[in-house]
Amino acid sequence: MLAEARGPETLGSAAPWEPSNAGEDIMDQRMRHNQWSENNQRKPSSHKSCFLGLETKPELIWEDWDLQSELTKTLVLKNKHSKLQKLHVRPPMSKFFTTSISQIIFISPGTSVSVPITFTPLQRCEYEDSIEFQGKEGSFQVCLRATLPCPALEVPDSVLLPLCAVQHSSHTTFLLRNVSKLQTCFQWECSSPFHLSPERGSLEPGQECQITVAFQPQEALVHQQHVYCRFGEEENQADSFCIVLLQGLAKYPCLQLRAPGGKDKKQLLNTELQFGSVAVGHSLQKRFDIFNPSPVHSSFLISLMSDDVPLLGSEFSCDKSRGEVAPGGSLQVTVTYTPAVVDTSSVEYLSIKCKGALKETLLKLTGNCIGPNVSLSSSVVDFGCIEEGGSVVQIVELFNSSSVEAIYQWDLDCNGHSVFNIQPASGTIHPLSIITLKAVYRPTLPIAHHRKVACLILHREPLFLDLIGTCHSELQKPVVLKPEHLILYKLHWSRKQTPPDPHDTKQHVQSIHPDQQEVFSPLQEQIHQGRNNDGDVSKMEEYFQSSLGYVDRPSFGSSSFSPHISVKPSELLFNHKTSSSLTSSCASSQSVSITNHTRGKLSLTWTEAQDSPFSVSPLSCDLAPLKSTSFRVNYDPKQLNTLHEAQLECFAYFKENHHLDGQLLCPPWSVVVRVIGHSFQPGKEHFVPSCSLRPPRVVFPALSVLSYRTVLLHNTGELPLTFCLNHPSNSTLEDSVSVVPKCGLIQPWNHQILTLRATSAEDSPRQGFSLHLQLNASKHSKELVVVCVAEKLRVFLEGDGSLHFKATPVGSLTLRSHHIRNLSRLPLCFKWTIPEPDQQLICVEPDAGELQPNESSIQAWSFNPLEEKAYTFKPTLTFWPIQTPGSNVSHLTLTVMGTGSKGFLKTKTEVLDVGEILVGSYRSIEVPLVNSSPCTVSFILSVQQTLLDEEAIHDLQTVPKDVKLDHERGTVSSQSTLNLQLTVRPHKQTQYQWIISYQTLSASGTVLSPPQAVCRVLAKGVFPTLKVIDVCSGGRAERLSKVHLWKLFSLDSFNEHLLSDPSPLELTYKTSTRHSTRSSPSVFTQTFLDFDFSAAPLHSDPSTFMLMFHNPGSLPVDWVFLFPEDQQIELEYWAETGEFSSTELYQMKVQENRLFSISPCSGTLLPGQQRAVSFSYSHDFTGTDRFPVVFKISHGREILLNFQGVTTKVDRPCLYFASKRHVFTSVSIGDTHPPKQVYELHNGGAVPVHYEVDRTMLLQLQVENFNHPLLDCLRPEGIVLPGETAMLEWIFSPLEAKVYYMDILIHVQDGDSTLVRFEGCGLITPTLRSTNQFKSTDWRNSELCVQRQPFPNQAVFLSEDSISLGNILVGSLSSRILYLTNVTHTDTVRYTWDQQSIQLEVKINPQQGVLHPGDTAVCFLTFTATDYPTDYQLDVICQIIQETALTQYQDALQRWEEEKERQQVEFTITDKNVLENQIVLIDKEPVGASARKGPALRTYKTLPAICARARSKTEAIVCTKLTRAERRAQREAAKVWRRPETPKPSLLHLGITAHSHVPLDYVTHFPDQFNRQNRYRQMMLPHTLKPTTISTHSLSGLPSVTCGPDGDITMEVLTSVLRDILEDSAFTESLSALASNPQTYQISETTPTQSPVLPSSLPPRPFPTALSQAASQPPVLFSGIINAETKQHNRVESQDTTGSPIKGPQRENTQHTRHVPADISEDVLLNTIQNLMIEAVRGELVLTAHPRSVNLPPVSNR
Repeated sequence: MLAEARGPETLGSAAPWEPSNAGEDIMDQRMRHNQWSENNQRKPSSHKSCFLGLETKPELIWEDWDLQSELTKTLVLKNKHSKLQKLHVRPPMSKFFTTSISQIIFISPGTSVSVPITFTPLQRCEYEDSIEFQGKEGSFQVCLRATLPCPALEVPDSVLLPLCAVQHSSHTTFLLRNVSKLQTCFQWECSSPFHLSPERGSLEPGQECQITVAFQPQEALVHQQHVYCRFGEEENQADSFCIVLLQGLAKYPCLQLRAPGGKDKKQLLNTELQFGSVAVGHSLQKRFDIFNPSPVHSSFLISLMSDDVPLLGSEFSCDKSRGEVAPGGSLQVTVTYTPAVVDTSSVEYLSIKCKGALKETLLKLTGNCIGPNVSLSSSVVDFGCIEEGGSVVQIVELFNSSSVEAIYQWDLDCNGHSVFNIQPASGTIHPLSIITLKAVYRPTLPIAHHRKVACLILHREPLFLDLIGTCHSELQKPVVLKPEHLILYKLHWSRKQTPPDPHDTKQHVQSIHPDQQEVFSPLQEQIHQGRNNDGDVSKMEEYFQSSLGYVDRPSFGSSSFSPHISVKPSELLFNHKTSSSLTSSCASSQSVSITNHTRGKLSLTWTEAQDSPFSVSPLSCDLAPLKSTSFRVNYDPKQLNTLHEAQLECFAYFKENHHLDGQLLCPPWSVVVRVIGHSFQPGKEHFVPSCSLRPPRVVFPALSVLSYRTVLLHNTGELPLTFCLNHPSNSTLEDSVSVVPKCGLIQPWNHQILTLRATSAEDSPRQGFSLHLQLNASKHSKELVVVCVAEKLRVFLEGDGSLHFKATPVGSLTLRSHHIRNLSRLPLCFKWTIPEPDQQLICVEPDAGELQPNESSIQAWSFNPLEEKAYTFKPTLTFWPIQTPGSNVSHLTLTVMGTGSKGFLKTKTEVLDVGEILVGSYRSIEVPLVNSSPCTVSFILSVQQTLLDEEAIHDLQTVPKDVKLDHERGTVSSQSTLNLQLTVRPHKQTQYQWIISYQTLSASGTVLSPPQAVCRVLAKGVFPTLKVIDVCSGGRAERLSKVHLWKLFSLDSFNEHLLSDPSPLELTYKTSTRHSTRSSPSVFTQTFLDFDFSAAPLHSDPSTFMLMFHNPGSLPVDWVFLFPEDQQIELEYWAETGEFSSTELYQMKVQENRLFSISPCSGTLLPGQQRAVSFSYSHDFTGTDRFPVVFKISHGREILLNFQGVTTKVDRPCLYFASKRHVFTSVSIGDTHPPKQVYELHNGGAVPVHYEVDRTMLLQLQVENFNHPLLDCLRPEGIVLPGETAMLEWIFSPLEAKVYYMDILIHVQDGDSTLVRFEGCGLITPTLRSTNQFKSTDWRNSELCVQRQPFPNQAVFLSEDSISLGNILVGSLSSRILYLTNVTHTDTVRYTWDQQSIQLEVKINPQQGVLHPGDTAVCFLTFTATDYPTDYQLDVICQIIQETALTQYQDALQRWEEEKERQQVEFTITDKNVLENQIVLIDKEPVGASARKGPALRTYKTLPAICARARSKTEAIVCTKLTRAERRAQREAAKVWRRPETPKPSLLHLGITAHSHVPLDYVTHFPDQFNRQNRYRQMMLPHTLKPTTISTHSLSGLPSVTCGPDGDITMEVLTSVLRDILEDSAFTESLSALASNPQTYQISETTPTQSPVLPSSLPPRPFPTALSQAASQPPVLFSGIINAETKQHNRVESQDTTGSPIKGPQRENTQHTRHVPADISEDVLLNTIQNLMIEAVRGELVLTAHPRSVNLPPVSNR
């Protein structure tokens, strides 16, 4: 986008530029800037254009001009035309542009002319003008413009930022270019989340600047923002701006933890990463992948979630603390676990925080630290008895059963200062391995030796090995020391808990039975038993005591007992200067004191080592009980500048009575003094030590108990080193930590295991304190940090010590999780204590357990209220350290609150109507269960089913088979909704009702409440249904009435079957499919019906019928007509027999010749939709045709339709009977006026048919019924014209109350006779026929009489095609209104009521008319009943002809007649081939012989008309060679010109039905309607016809015939008189005078001779003017019925008071004269109503219009 600043106004001929308003829309400004930049700031055009054959530039532009200067540019015109060009030049109109060229210029072909144009500016602004060139062919202009340079920047219209994560940032760049020739300053206006850099600056002409856009979203949205760049020549005058649309999409980041190498996204890592067991000092690495499933880059931070920094530091470490993962990518993270304390479990939580993510991911890290597990092959090594100066070697095995390497060291001087020696003295034991040690015994004195040596194991307690041996000399043979002695000694000492005296010991030994000594064997079990009885003293403490110079002190009970012997000091330093409490001196000798704590005299003997710089004097002495003695330890090094170390060993044993009967009573004890020294001369530099201390930091448990730790000091150099502990100056810390040994010498590449003992204190510094080990008695030292801080147990309870339960139903259970976390450094045990009354209300799991440091535990609390109230509980959490069970117990109280309430459920609607569902299908609906209660409700549902259309049948099942719940049990939270999925599957056609009830459940699932109805569901199972609501015919059968068609197709039965339920066999195949190996299956089709296509002569037009199918249901219906070939399964070739049966051959003939056809054969009808289906029967072969067709409704009925039709020969009479069984309307016995009933006879042939009813059979019936005329035919014989229908009138008069079966033979002349069975029922009670009216004659229900939809190609339809007048009085008059509507939009039609079909009783006015497209005509039907009771079934036909077809016919007829007239008056005598070329005119085709009576005559017909069928046949034989006769016939046919035939009209049938009754029956059964009936009075002759018997066919009560010569004379006379009156001028003037007479006309009584005569043949008519105008009015689509039945006046023979009769004629005339005014009023009222209906159709009747009044002029005096 190019944005530019505007300069001042343009001078010249152009319109000035106007600045925009301040409030103008931004988009309008952008459009204006773009438009201005395109129109007014265009760069000079470099291309040329061609105008009128001249090539030139379209414009000249002056840039970079200054004032008071003239600038000239040249415009070049080049003639590319082949002719000389003459141009008239119109110079510029303004004074700023001038040219010196002449006004006329000539340009030769191919040459150019230069036109100099000078620009002279006067002020600093823009200029615009033009120069025009006029040629012969036209003119063109060249624009002249002078522009000013203005600031202009080019920026993109929009910038799309890369997809970005929330709280992250993405960047992109775009170029800002200065396209002007001015230095331009710019400044951006932008807001969050977009940021532009640089925000401001200045650009030189043509300079570009890269703008960086930063997108930093804080929400996951689509961000769009218009940023404005204001620019100008100066920064403070930046009044122009450009707009850039910044667009960015932000999404939430998401990270998932996956197992390493997992390709499946579903293989997510659990929330815990377990390291298992790891050896102390070793490391184990585990990896996991951080996967990014989101489409944006996601950055993360990894940290350990700890409240405090561990004193030893975290044992877990992560190689990455932060990072970024690309979309769809993953990053591997390594976690290292390095445990430091054996037999501890480590728990840490790794927090992975994704910036901008919705939640934080926690990964639990767990690991166990394991150490070595070393054991000795034997706890005692017995060297036996040897001679002085000898030695014995024994084998000892050390076994490491763990997977951790073990470091060991024997606390024994193996350099000759002890009689015992073990090699190797230190080393390493590999995991799961055994090493073999050699133990050597070299005694120097003849005594018994016993020493308990400790084997130190790093990170483990020491192992103790008892070394025993006895030395004999020639003079001294002490008792041999055996392992049993050690067992007895330990056992006795553990029991006595006092130092043993010899006498006590002897007595105790004597009391032991020798057999009991077996219990001390084997040695391992006895030692284990003694160890269990030792109490609380650990091996670590025993080792500490022995190292401090106390012998057997911890082995006997509590520390209050004194040891046997003790030595002080236990460690001596020579030539060491330390600040510790160790005895150190620069002297060569130091003293050692040994104390006897026993009550016996002891002998002390030191072991003397050869060539040792250390010696003790004296080497032996006796020590009295409870006394002490001192020894001198001398250090005499024999080599300078060396380091020395030794463990001086001293054995003590009882001097007297130390054995009894060869049994040693008490083994000797040994004490050790550890000494080190060096022989470095003063000033001599000591060895530089090289060693390692691991671990360098020792942390004791945060518990105020005595604890131990081991440290390994390893000499990594090639020179030996000595170490000596220097305690800090703080005496308190010195007392709290003890180190054993405190000094020693370590050989090169060897190690020393140091054991630390301390008791943690709360006041100890948290950062710890340092212990310094002085190395090589020099300034070198090694620092060991010791932390022994005691901490109180801390446990964190979630929710600040409170737990709230949501409202819970009474008797139900609510679960909640609650976290507790161990915040201390000690593993602890916990246990929840709930008061006993509350234990049945609340519960927690687990209620006890262990928590490692920093570990969290999830507690599941449950609340089960028993009452509807608020509860508060105070359970207690008790916890204590695992190391000290039962002590250091702490307590925390948790406040638990909950409320018990009662819940209930309801639905949004109490009644849910599903509607209609197809039987066998299903429909799923959602029933929302709403919980408005304050608590969660657990429920179980039950459904009760009721069939409403049947008797109340309640299904006792919980869930009936017709309905299915997706879940019967569930839980609904408070104030929430659960959508219950309900599947309804009805299995029968009925109305269903389901009542859904619920019961609340307790926590254990027991029912708490009775069933409560929550919703009622209604549904109706239906089958797809169709119904035939209308029928029409065409072709040969077009004159058949709808009643007749209804019987032919058995549509009553067809509809009855369609609306009934299908059988299970019919539902075997839900849709139309091939399901039989036969072409006409009947295995599934149980319903059969006949579709009768009537009869017609051979080669006549096909009989077509159309049925209007209607879907009355609410489901779409798929239907299909299956021909035999559509029903048969296509078999394999090997299964075909190859032979066809006669039935198959006949069906193949029917199908190939398409005798029966259906269109369409299938379809779908939506609810309420109608569809017309056409059936056609072609009369190509004579005989009776039958064809089976299956009508199948998908998921519905399946009906086998037997199509049958008859085709007769042309010359054979055919009387076709729709049914050979006819049922009369039931008649009461004794009825004096049985009604006339009709039976139809249809002529289906091409010749008239003469029929005759067999009277013999009628007479036989009369004789059999006591000479009573049971059945009488009023017209026993007659003639039926071709295609017409005759009505046989019958009178059925039963004698008994029974059903009569009467077989009557009907003879046809020159044809076959037919036997018809008539059935009639006699009724006992005088029940009127109205109870059984039209049972056999009504062709469809009255509610469907209105034609809802016209048939295809139907131009006009009637508002009613069936009129039922119901029960009327004989001789009464009824009127109806009909509407004819032209449904086409283009064609004008003419309608004519067929007079041949109109009976004497029916009058329709108007009888014909014209209907324009969309018009509606009103027709008035008047029905006058005869004077005899009759069941009327009339069919009135209305012919419809299109105006276009009629016009074409008239034009063709006129041309034909002109040609005929021309041929009659003209002739040519010069043409030789006049007869050959002359066109033959044919008026009409001769009538066939079949239509004549008498002998058959041979006639010849003309060639058939050229029609579609002839054309198709001609086209079919084009490929074959025509014969000469055929070619001659074609030439003759081309010369024939037939007389045009009248267009064939389409027919509309109007059915009229009525039942007339005599007055006596009518008054009896219809008293309320009798007053509304009015008999139309007729003039009766004085001599009425006397009634005769029925056999004479002139029954009483029938109307008299008034036709004849007398009637004609009367009509002629009246007509002549009325014409003369109207032509009389005097009479006309008198009528004018009477018009101004204000008096009301009254008719006075007249004599009988003056009464007017109203002939019965002239019914009242509406006004003709109104009728003529109604034909051209727009339609009003409604139907109305007006009952214009007038009151009935019966002619009753009256008598006076004296009883003398009055003469019939005189009385009759008097009555007639008296009622003449009433008849006239009724006629006027009838005509008025009819005129109102016509006005309503025309739209002229407005009932709500305001009445208008007309002011008449004043009456003049004249």
